[in-house]
Amino acid sequence: MGHPKLKRKTYSGPTHPWQKERIEEEKELLTEFGLKNKTEIWRVSSLLRKYARQAKKLITLDTPQAEKEQVQLLRKLSSLGLISESAKLEDVLTLTLKEILARRLQTVVYKNKLAKSIRQARQFITHSHIMIKDKPLTVPSYLVSKQEEALISFSSTSALSSQDHPERLVHQEPAVKESAEDKKEEKKEKKPDHAKFKKEKKSKKQKEEAKEKKEEPQKAEEEKIEKKEEPTPKKEKKEEPQKAEKVEGKTEKENSDKGEKQ
Repeated sequence: MGHPKLKRKTYSGPTHPWQKERIEEEKELLTEFGLKNKTEIWRVSSLLRKYARQAKKLITLDTPQAEKEQVQLLRKLSSLGLISESAKLEDVLTLTLKEILARRLQTVVYKNKLAKSIRQARQFITHSHIMIKDKPLTVPSYLVSKQEEALISFSSTSALSSQDHPERLVHQEPAVKESAEDKKEEKKEKKPDHAKFKKEKKSKKQKEEAKEKKEEPQKAEEEKIEKKEEPTPKKEKKEEPQKAEKVEGKTEKENSDKGEKQ
């Protein structure tokens, strides 16, 4: 049995030490829900397997004791906000790991805007700044029920209970972010869209090129017609030999004149 003061292991780890898909999923869950280590994921997964195992067992039984256990299981899960009040045992088998992690006190504190980040929500809980009704809680993995969700607040002895505390001004941040986003949108509207201008230029160039391609055959035909209409230069060919004869006659006269002088 073991010593009653020494707690036993309440979860079971993965069956295989190296599984790429599982390791990547666990990394995403650690950052999304602000978990300390992977043992918190394994605790929730073992709890999920426990509910699924119990539901599978009760589906096969028809005894009055099984009916009582069915009602108790469905009531418990509906009070935690994991399933609806009109759900059946088959709906228990569709539960996911993220749905249970979303009911942890750490995530509920962050969703209720009592903290700026999920890590800060964990810090507030462990430093006993958060309480449910009149009971302070220091366990971030506590599963919050529907009734308790509206009763979460800062403890009266905490410095965060005063509204003037700088960490209580979380509700003003979204408005500031919205105004900054609006400014960015206004700047974008003022600035010209270079992409649109580039597209327009490209479209104009394409249209001009298409027109030029269409006009090229027409120009070629016009040039052919002009060449046909031009007269052939026959006179020039006739004049060239006449000029040559005149030049030869001149040279003969000059030579004869020079002989007479001598």
